[in-house]
Parts: sequence; C-alpha cells; structure tokens
Amino acid sequence: MANLKEIRNRIASVSSTMQITSAMKMVSAAKLKKAQDAITAMRPYANTLTELLQNLSGSIEDASGSAYANERPVEKVLLVAITSNRGLCGGFNSSIIKKIIAQRNGVYAGKQVEVFTIGKKGNDILSKEFTVTDNRGDVFDDLTFANVAAVADQLMELYASGAYDRIDLVYNRFKNAATQIVTPEQFLPIVPVTEKTASTSDYIYEPAQAEIVSMLIPKALKTQLFKALRDSFASEHGARMTAMHKATDNATELRDQLKLTYNKARQAAITNEILEIVGGAEALNG
Repeated sequence: MANLKEIRNRIASVSSTMQITSAMKMVSAAKLKKAQDAITAMRPYANTLTELLQNLSGSIEDASGSAYANERPVEKVLLVAITSNRGLCGGFNSSIIKKIIAQRNGVYAGKQVEVFTIGKKGNDILSKEFTVTDNRGDVFDDLTFANVAAVADQLMELYASGAYDRIDLVYNRFKNAATQIVTPEQFLPIVPVTEKTASTSDYIYEPAQAEIVSMLIPKALKTQLFKALRDSFASEHGARMTAMHKATDNATELRDQLKLTYNKARQAAITNEILEIVGGAEALNG
C-alpha cells in the first residue's frame, strides 16, 4: 500500500485537476449558450435563402455566368474538414477525421482527394495522410460573416478555375449539448433542385430572373459555409462541456476513492502504532 504522503499528493493533484475541468465546463457552458443562440437564429435565414434559390432555380441553366452550377466528371475532390483549434472536447475532432478518411476510401475511392482544413486540430492529423491545400483555422478567432465569406470566395475560385471537380464540407452539425452529428455536405457544384422541391409560384422579377440567380448563388454559398462553421462552433462547445462534465465526475470519483484509501492507510498506521506501544508496555512489565 502506498504511504500516506503519496496518497495525500495524489488527492491534491486530482482535486486540482477537478477544479480545472469544472472551470472549463462552466466556461464552455457560457460560450455554448451564445453559440447556440447564433446558430438557432441563423438557420431560418439560411433555409429561406435556400428555398428562394430553389424557387428561382429554373433559370440557373440560363445563368451561364454561374460557373458554380456546372457539373463535370468527378476526378479531383476537395474535402473541407471543419474541426477546432483546441482539444479537450471528446471525440469532436476525431469523428471528423474518421469521416474524411471514410469518404476517401468509400465514396471517392479511386479519385484524387485533397483536404482543405478549417481548424488546427484537423490540420495537425490530416496533414500526415493527405495533401492539405490550406488551413484557415484563423476564422475561429473572429467568426464573422465577412471572414467566412473570404474563405468561401477562396473555395469558389478553386472550383471555378477547374482545380477541383467537387468540393464537400465535413462538419459537426449541432443538435444539442450532448449530440453532434457528423455531416458531409456538398458545397460545389450547387446541388441540383428537383421539380418536386422547386416552387411553381408565379413571380414578377426585377431585374431579370437569371440576374437574380447569378447574384444569389455566391451569397447562398457563403451563407452555407457560415452556417456550417456556426454549427461546428456550437458543437465544439457542447462537446467540450460534456467532456469536462465527465472528466469532473471521474475526478470526483477518483478523489473519493483516494480519500477512502488514505483513511484506511491512516487507520492501519494508527493501529500498528498502538500495537507497538502495547507490545512495548508488556515487554517492560514482563
């Protein structure tokens, strides 16, 4: 059995760790509330913009200026891996990395697959297995639409120039604090709209319908990427809060076990001292 000093040191160490994980849990909970409100408020706008684009989609073919709607045989694929810049968030980052590898070996088997990372953690791991064209984890330092739009422009230029035949986003979609859903999502070319989803409503367009569509497409793509990053940001804080909650519970349980072990060791030490005193007294009397 470990001596009392070693056990006391372990109790102090575990208690210190428990304070850190508990503080991180509270910080993540506060940040989660703000991030959750942001993605909840944004989803109706993003969905409405998508529906509007679908309603106008009949003129996409006429909007030849939209190089983002042109489909071509898929030979070269760019996967945009959206992870976090920091760890300590459970399986949040590893699930994205596993999905990227699964996409390469499954859906895009035999294709040339490269990765564009948004987040330091994904870049650190994926750069060992893939060609990483760029890492834009800096957008999480100031997650605004303007900063995300610059990244979207970069991706749109890569597709329009013919560098890639398809670009997919892979990110964690926020459901609740305990649940994040790994979501692969086609970014480019624009997902074709079926007749069932397109609206048949009659509208009068000003300016021309094709012009409206050509202006809406870049805005819709930027909004799509911004929503994915907002989802991922909220998911990160949810995952970290859950991970720190579990870590705090585990530390509490370990501390209690160590205290029990300490009390048993202390009791055994006191019993041994009493026995030694009694034994010495009897030897003197004898």
